Amino acid sequence: MSMAIHGRRLPALAATFTARHRLLPALGQHTRLVRRWQSTVGTGNTGHIEAKPNESILFVDNLFPLKLSSLLLWRPWKAQHDVPEILRKFDKTSLGMFDPVSLVRRAIPDSLSIHITEVIPRTKEGGAYVKFTYPSDASAIEIQAKLSQALQQNPIKPWFSPFRGISTGLVLGRPWLEDLYRLPKSRLRVEFVSAKDSEQPDELSQESLYSVFRRYGWIADITSQPPDSKILPKYAYVDFVLVKDAIMARNCLHGFVLQEEGSKTATKLRLSYEQRVKPHNIWKWISSHPRIVIPILAAFLATFTVIVFDPIREFFVKHHVQRSLEFTDSKLYKWLKRQTSDILSLGKKHGNDAGLHALFNHRKDLIDSIKSSLLESVDTFVVIHGPRGSGGKELVMDQVLEGRKDVLVLDCKPIVEARGEAGTIRKLAFQVGYRPVFSWANNLSSLVDLAIQSTTGVKAGFSENLEAQVVKILQTTASALKEVSLAGRKKDDQDANLSDDAYLEAHPERRAVVVIDNFLHKSEEKGIIYDKVSDWAAALVQSNVAHVIFLTTDTSYSKPLSKSLPDRVFHQVTLGDLSPQVAKQFVVSQLEANARADEKAKENAKNNSGSPLKIDSQGRQDLQELDECIEALGGRLTDLQVLARRLKVGQSPKKAVSDIIEQSASEILRMFLLAGNKGAGEGADKERKWSVEQAWYLIKKIAENDSLRYNEVLLANTFASSTTPNATNPEAALEALANAELITVKSQHGRPATIRAGKPVYQAAFAKLLEDKVVKARMDLALLNELSKIEAKNIDKAEQELTVLAGLPNAPAQASERVNYLLGKLQASQRKIEGFDKEMGGLKKVLAEEA
Repeated sequence: MSMAIHGRRLPALAATFTARHRLLPALGQHTRLVRRWQSTVGTGNTGHIEAKPNESILFVDNLFPLKLSSLLLWRPWKAQHDVPEILRKFDKTSLGMFDPVSLVRRAIPDSLSIHITEVIPRTKEGGAYVKFTYPSDASAIEIQAKLSQALQQNPIKPWFSPFRGISTGLVLGRPWLEDLYRLPKSRLRVEFVSAKDSEQPDELSQESLYSVFRRYGWIADITSQPPDSKILPKYAYVDFVLVKDAIMARNCLHGFVLQEEGSKTATKLRLSYEQRVKPHNIWKWISSHPRIVIPILAAFLATFTVIVFDPIREFFVKHHVQRSLEFTDSKLYKWLKRQTSDILSLGKKHGNDAGLHALFNHRKDLIDSIKSSLLESVDTFVVIHGPRGSGGKELVMDQVLEGRKDVLVLDCKPIVEARGEAGTIRKLAFQVGYRPVFSWANNLSSLVDLAIQSTTGVKAGFSENLEAQVVKILQTTASALKEVSLAGRKKDDQDANLSDDAYLEAHPERRAVVVIDNFLHKSEEKGIIYDKVSDWAAALVQSNVAHVIFLTTDTSYSKPLSKSLPDRVFHQVTLGDLSPQVAKQFVVSQLEANARADEKAKENAKNNSGSPLKIDSQGRQDLQELDECIEALGGRLTDLQVLARRLKVGQSPKKAVSDIIEQSASEILRMFLLAGNKGAGEGADKERKWSVEQAWYLIKKIAENDSLRYNEVLLANTFASSTTPNATNPEAALEALANAELITVKSQHGRPATIRAGKPVYQAAFAKLLEDKVVKARMDLALLNELSKIEAKNIDKAEQELTVLAGLPNAPAQASERVNYLLGKLQASQRKIEGFDKEMGGLKKVLAEEA
């Protein structure tokens, strides 16, 4: 294998510090170095070191700390200047013996007849180039061999490397002095370039590379370029075990030209450091096994959530039930409220409190019954049913649970009316105090699930549906409620040896109370919420964790609750309207309390006592009028409160009741009679299970008669044969109208028996609507039109059957009776249609004449 040094002129790409040391030889004496620091970029500013005849270059390593340059990474362009500057400061002190130049001088023995002409430090590689001349009767290889042998016998160790001495290597190529930001690595990239421009270089085999590079240190691996690679020039990777060996090989062999045996062209080696890509075996295995990794990751995230967030959420739910973190329950707030009650409270609530007190006295038996059920260990629900405005929530919260601390109120109305699954989860979490809640994260998890499933075919399971999230929140709430119920238990109790379940069963008075308000509100929209709430409430009752009270206005509450507790009898409490006497007492008590509050405010403002109360004389004058008005208004609590507010502002009872009836009539007209003419949408019409004609039929009949028989209404053509697609089921239509509070269905012996107006005031409102000729004519016209369509359908059916009978051969005598029946039915329907048309003509005349 022939070796020669060749080179091409390259631009000046590097700048290094060069220390030129001239040797003043003296026969048999030590050489003396005269040092001069200056900048150089190689011979002739080419970036390379040129060697003259009888002149060679050595590379001496381990002269500078290799890691020192990496410590100056924050200004790498000055690293080549900083390191010699630091070392030069050492020379001015007592550490001059550790100067790199002195190490070079000590490394070269006196027996070598060489003359050092130049020393070029390479600080980022921890060494220096040493250019020297030698006699013509000696060779550079022999000199380097003697020098290496001398260093092995007498190693020279710098101060920063006490375990490894310096070593030397003969530069066989053409060194490139570059100051690029390329730190030494243990991997060398060997590129094969042509020694001459007219020749194609040969790609060296691994065997040849091994024979060239092995002399510089242990080689870990040699990697050739893939055969199908089109990257030029061709290359190979040589991985050394130690970085210092790669530094020595790179500085000695860069630009080295060699020719393999049997090859006709010479190849020049161009060396550079290469960052070795670490084999990411773990990540590679993870990315190649998504079917295994993704479920494990999902399980890990779920476990992490349970371990970290569930205790926090349970803590917040517990304190939400106990109200221990609310400022309104603190002693400071209660003290401030007592001190400022006379100043801030000017009678705004006294009227309501007095009226509710009269109401609660009337319902004292119901209150005592509910209180006693909370003291018994009965595994069932307490269901309080009544029309909207009957005062069920006030009765429970202000009377039954007055002074009780551990009460959780779950209002279903905002939960069901929330938009989207995220809004539903957020509202439910707010009701029970469940935090932190990341309702937005489920949408993001759904997108991740979709992306993973579309790419890998595996459903990751990161996202949870609405049902799973609701169950999770309710389960956490159940755990917190159990802790709340057991919070008062002490170790020195008589029954301290009982288990938690046995203790709660033995002490029903210690259990928390859960009040579920607005149960089955818009149940047709989100029935899954009510199903899960019912199951959760059943679990609380059966495990003796808490008492559960349901507040509902829906008459069909027994269906979902019976699914959750099929073998229990509910404690049902039905709230009806107040009797006229109690209703009058309620209104008068509010007026009296308001008058006393006004008088007290005047006394505080004017300091004038002895003014008579005006309510006495005014009440006596309006007493008989108030009796008549309450009889027309009815005993619904909300309507009585509206009446009391109108009387407080000075309206007479008759005027107030007239306005209330007028307002109720307008409400009925807008919600039930003109609902089909709204441009709002077909979506609402599709969800509605009743028709406008059915609503008008009930309004008209109830206005004429206070109550209707349930089965009689079912048999009416408007209900039994409705032409509206969504109102073909008569019982579903009546149930929907009852839930909308247009009517009230009264039961007898467990079955629906009679139908009345939804509110007492609606009875007068129905009569008010019948007095409007335009409304009555318009609605009667729509009702007669539907009845005409029903009779027309009957005629079509009869005609179709007569056509079939007429097609029978020889007109059998057995079919004559059926033919006569169909003809009679056809004639009766036709007469009805004629009557309907006559009535509709009169109604159209009314609509044309009336404004």
